[in-house]
Amino acid sequence: MTDMLSIIIPLYNEQDNIEPLFGKLDAVLPSLGNPYEIILVNDGSTDDTRGRLDAVAERDERVRVVHLRRNFGQTAAMMAGIDLARGDILIPMDGDLQNDPADIPRLLSKLDEGYDVVSGWRKDRKDNPIKRNFPSRVANGLISAISGVRLHDYGCSLKAYRREIIKGVKLYGEMHRFIPIHAAWQGARVTEVGVTHHPRIHGQSKYGIERTIKVILDLMTVKFLDKYAQKPMYLFGGFGLASIAASAGFFLFMLYCKFFLGKSFIETPLPLAVVMFMLIGIMAIFMGLIAEILMRTYHESQDKPTYIVDCTRNCKEP
Repeated sequence: MTDMLSIIIPLYNEQDNIEPLFGKLDAVLPSLGNPYEIILVNDGSTDDTRGRLDAVAERDERVRVVHLRRNFGQTAAMMAGIDLARGDILIPMDGDLQNDPADIPRLLSKLDEGYDVVSGWRKDRKDNPIKRNFPSRVANGLISAISGVRLHDYGCSLKAYRREIIKGVKLYGEMHRFIPIHAAWQGARVTEVGVTHHPRIHGQSKYGIERTIKVILDLMTVKFLDKYAQKPMYLFGGFGLASIAASAGFFLFMLYCKFFLGKSFIETPLPLAVVMFMLIGIMAIFMGLIAEILMRTYHESQDKPTYIVDCTRNCKEP
């Protein structure tokens, strides 16, 4: 069977881009030969985006429109589209005409080579080199170094996913850009292809340099969830033991200063450091124990497995 495509597009105050965007999609998608749907998510726009989306949906039954009650952000809007999607292949993209629907066949061709995730790479990016491009390069470098998943452009919304790869994934903050990382950590094959990037014609960019800071903080969360979600005691307990060891070191040095250098305890901050590091260590260990209880409650209350099965042979359902 031919895979069904779900094109997912979050929109926020993009009234002038809707008709041109739909025209470009309509020029590409029918020629692919795949059944498809276009999911347009209105992320609480305050202009005429709502009315224009409804008009497009009225003309074409393959267009599905979701209006959110307020502006929840791009990640939440994309999550709404993913939850509603019925396709075997999910293709999110921006609604500002900077992503080109003509690149969709290139993504699909790469999926046909056996990949599970194909990420767009804006090689010739048409954005402000100081405000947008430079912070993006820094963020992409940090993400690649920390995650171990080497991609040039995590910020490009134009990607293609096999449905089973992101089934059950919940997105928060700015984490939609980290789906390739999540997929790679689950054993998916991830690659990237160069895509066209157009300058913005209508509307204003909703991105600022502050988003780079949010991305880095979200990356720390993703890394923690990957490494320590099922064993939080390794992180908290390791830090706690290191703090207790530091406390013991300060205590021995304090005794050395007292008996060999003739220094009174009150002449140095060492007693305070001993107590402070000991308390921090004990608190960290207890936080680790609480985190372990929460983790077990999370898995056992929902009967969530701690593993993912790829495929089986001669195994019957229990």
